[in-house]
Amino acid sequence: MTKNAVAAVLGAVMIAGSTVTPALAGHGQGASSRPGTSKHVLLLSVDGMHQKDLDWYSQNHPGSALASLVHHGTSYTNAQTPVPSDSFPGMVGQLTGGNPKTTGVYYDDTFNRALLPAGTTDCAKAVPGAEVAYTEAADANPLALDAGQGLGGLPASIMNMTGHPETLLNPAALPVDPTTCKPVYPHQYLKVNTVFEVAKAAGLTTAWSDKHAAYEILNGPSGKGIDDLFTPEINSTTSAPFTGADWTTDNAATQQYDGYKVRAVLNEIHGKDHSGTRFAAIPAIFGMNFQSVSTAQKLPTSDGLAGGYLADGATPGPLLSKALDYINASVGNMVAALKATGNSKDTTIILSAKHGQSPMNPAALTRVPDGAIIAGLNAAWKAAHPASSADLVAFSTDDDIMQLWLSDHSQAAAQFAKDYLLAHAAAGNGIAGTAKTVQSSGLSAVHAGSGSAKYFGTTAADSRYPDVLGIAQAGVVFTGGHSKIAEHGGAGADDRNVPLVVSGAGRGKAQKVSAPVETTQIAPTILAALGLDPRQLQAVQIEGTQALPQR
Repeated sequence: MTKNAVAAVLGAVMIAGSTVTPALAGHGQGASSRPGTSKHVLLLSVDGMHQKDLDWYSQNHPGSALASLVHHGTSYTNAQTPVPSDSFPGMVGQLTGGNPKTTGVYYDDTFNRALLPAGTTDCAKAVPGAEVAYTEAADANPLALDAGQGLGGLPASIMNMTGHPETLLNPAALPVDPTTCKPVYPHQYLKVNTVFEVAKAAGLTTAWSDKHAAYEILNGPSGKGIDDLFTPEINSTTSAPFTGADWTTDNAATQQYDGYKVRAVLNEIHGKDHSGTRFAAIPAIFGMNFQSVSTAQKLPTSDGLAGGYLADGATPGPLLSKALDYINASVGNMVAALKATGNSKDTTIILSAKHGQSPMNPAALTRVPDGAIIAGLNAAWKAAHPASSADLVAFSTDDDIMQLWLSDHSQAAAQFAKDYLLAHAAAGNGIAGTAKTVQSSGLSAVHAGSGSAKYFGTTAADSRYPDVLGIAQAGVVFTGGHSKIAEHGGAGADDRNVPLVVSGAGRGKAQKVSAPVETTQIAPTILAALGLDPRQLQAVQIEGTQALPQR
């Protein structure tokens, strides 16, 4: 992924705040057909996992924990993530019920035409336009597993990490609100409330585990939605015996990292906080995000095994198969803990993913360095506008999608970028490193200016959407070098078609729903399962998001 930030003179439209509405008793719009059957909802996001992966694993391991979820629940076999299919909009969508146009979250690292750059102190003179990096870059110490808390004896001591990671964010790394001249924390950036806030308003306990401290965004605008939020930093430096730059560069390391979050969930099932050292009520809403499948799909090799899929483009290769085994064992341990504590009959388990991964077919892969594309676009702009010294691209986020924020926020500038991208070929390389050339900069479609706003269903007043949205051709990954064989963020089937299973309380028999559903429907489904009103979610009100249907 390449990100390019340059100060730009852009129109200012302030971020929108929101007010959390208390939860009401009863069952409202979009409630499930068996509402209020659970005391607890355990949400598990297996990042990178496709519906095809779950089908394959269940068929080849019929006695597995994953197959058991399918056999005792409702499987939504045509579930789609939001676009962009990235971690931040994906997770936010699951827990708010909203798409980026409603939540204001288009990616984990974006640009906002209304905010001021991080570190701004003289807000009266500052020029609007700022990178919004809610990644490891926002940590007090991005290289530390505890994000800068200062725990001794890491990684063994990581379970003692705070349950309030907002305290570990570096204010100087956050964008600045021009009105207050104060840093904008992730939870303040989110435009709508979360299921955690609705649960808290109803007097329930909440917990979650994820990969960056910036996932405190899930606290919602109140900043108080999650009682116990455990966020060891996945992009921190690994410890022995691993020698990679971070926990994603070795799949065994990723599994060890995921293991900390699994332990947190097990501790919570047993009536403790994530550390296992303090007694706490078993959360009404809790869960975690897994990264092991995602890295097994991305890494060419790890731990002596080949990553990704076999040549048929459907069968997991040895590394990915091993990662799926790890997920299955972890889910099995959670199910066993629920049974041991007497909570299996009143707990609903929801299995899904923030995003899939593309391409599944290794022969379809074309890695395209996006730096050369952006440099060419900037050069063409300056040649056509000799009086301008500024680059056209103020910021870009490119994975298997291309999002450009421009220094000139006009329709003419966006159209210029679109015309350039569609008119130029780009050099890349395939799965074996063989040179490949793609037409139209590796894009199948480009939405520019008002076209981009229309694609997302937003308006020109939105300070957050990209000026240019490029949909990648199937198999194209924008990256330098040969370090990955898959990526996510795009709009294709491999990115968006993820598993979605609702199992447990009130769902004893296997059902399959093949009608299209969206992962945003998880949020109202969670509340309905707990007997709370899904209409208390602002995104549900705005978008009319329905709870997941049952046959």
